[in-house]
Amino acid sequence: MKVGVLTCLALATASFVAVVTGGRHSGRRKHKEVFLGENSKFKFGRRIDYKLKRQDSTKTLLIKSEQLLRIEEHDFAIRPGFGGGAIPVGIDVQVESIDSISEVNMDFTMTLYLRHYWKDERLSFPSRTNLSRTFDSRLVKKIWVPDVFFVHSKRSFIHDTTTENIMLRVYPDGNILYSVRVTVTALCSMDFSSFPLDTQNCSLELESYAYNENDLMLYWKNGNDSLRIDEIVLSQFFIENIHASSGLAFYSSTGWYNRLFINFILRRHIFFFMLQTYFPTMLMVVLSWVSFWIDRRAVPARVSLGITTVLTMSTIITGVSSSMPQVSYVKAVDIYLWTSFLFVFLSVIEYAAVNYCTTLEEMRKLKGGKIPSTFNAAQAMAFDGCFHDDEIELTPFPKMTTTLTSDPLTTPTQSPDIRPMEGTRLRRRRSARQNVDLLVSHSYMIDSYSRLAFPLSYLLFNTIYWSLYS
Repeated sequence: MKVGVLTCLALATASFVAVVTGGRHSGRRKHKEVFLGENSKFKFGRRIDYKLKRQDSTKTLLIKSEQLLRIEEHDFAIRPGFGGGAIPVGIDVQVESIDSISEVNMDFTMTLYLRHYWKDERLSFPSRTNLSRTFDSRLVKKIWVPDVFFVHSKRSFIHDTTTENIMLRVYPDGNILYSVRVTVTALCSMDFSSFPLDTQNCSLELESYAYNENDLMLYWKNGNDSLRIDEIVLSQFFIENIHASSGLAFYSSTGWYNRLFINFILRRHIFFFMLQTYFPTMLMVVLSWVSFWIDRRAVPARVSLGITTVLTMSTIITGVSSSMPQVSYVKAVDIYLWTSFLFVFLSVIEYAAVNYCTTLEEMRKLKGGKIPSTFNAAQAMAFDGCFHDDEIELTPFPKMTTTLTSDPLTTPTQSPDIRPMEGTRLRRRRSARQNVDLLVSHSYMIDSYSRLAFPLSYLLFNTIYWSLYS
């Protein structure tokens, strides 16, 4: 009995001890798990921070670069060497393209690489390998850079695709190269006196905005070799020459400033304007001469031809004027167009004179009874405009002799074979009225003379024109 009781007590004691021991170990394990979990979270958090820092390595490198260049130790709001002499800033330019040249707006658009060279000892750093460091636009905003701008520019911008096209290179001794890719639209004062046979001289001017010659000295880095240009092909111009020059600009309130010039000479291609303006104008003038070979009584044909050529010339003049600036002087193309328009207009006036003289001649013949009233004017006519119908009795025209004493106004009763004796002189000249009467009675001769006078006059004009402007 006692043995059984003792056995039960031993088992109960062992069970209690096991429960107590198990509870303590489980608590330890639980606390250990919690401790390990906190450590694991801490370690994982450190790994995340390390990855974030590696992803933003450019920012970390920039911070280290700022420390290396000691940017926080200096005031970069003032120029290098403040209080001393002017800081020299070298410039070189590489022209990438000339995008457009506008005659209407009198400007040009150019894309170029603009590079600045200067020395800032505040940015010098120790280096065993003497290698430079290259940065982007973020460091540019924290240091001093030259404030170069384009004089007479209308629009300009720095390219930012895919990032801002800005490069900063710092050498251990403090020398700096600052390069930007910029597109600028600038004014070009053009002279159109010889347009389209003209040559234009345009320039892009660079200057410091705030620093005059006592604080900043702009100069071309390598002289004439500081200006380089890629192979550029323009639609209307040929680049004859491009060169660099320098000078000074004076402002009454701030003084003298260094100014750099990019000069380029442009010669216009004439072939486009020959096809669009000159050849059509020549054809219209020649077409107006066709009316001289059309019978003088074909009024609808000659009038419609004259009006058509006049209207076509007006259209050509309007088209050329709309594509040009409104200048107060006469251009070379204006001289050619308006002179050609005058030739076309005179051909219309010539037919008006022929028609009027022909009408007067017919009226005189009708009054003299030489043309029957039953005659139809639409009957057969000769090429020279004279009537040769069998039913019409016409007095033949007097023969035109080569001697100065013969008078074409002589009556039919006078003998055409009578010639002046040797040694005689012409004592009386024909009056103006007699000349008018001669012209009226020989109206068909106006067309004959015009067939020769108009082409020769236009040929002479072209010879003088092209010799002066070409």
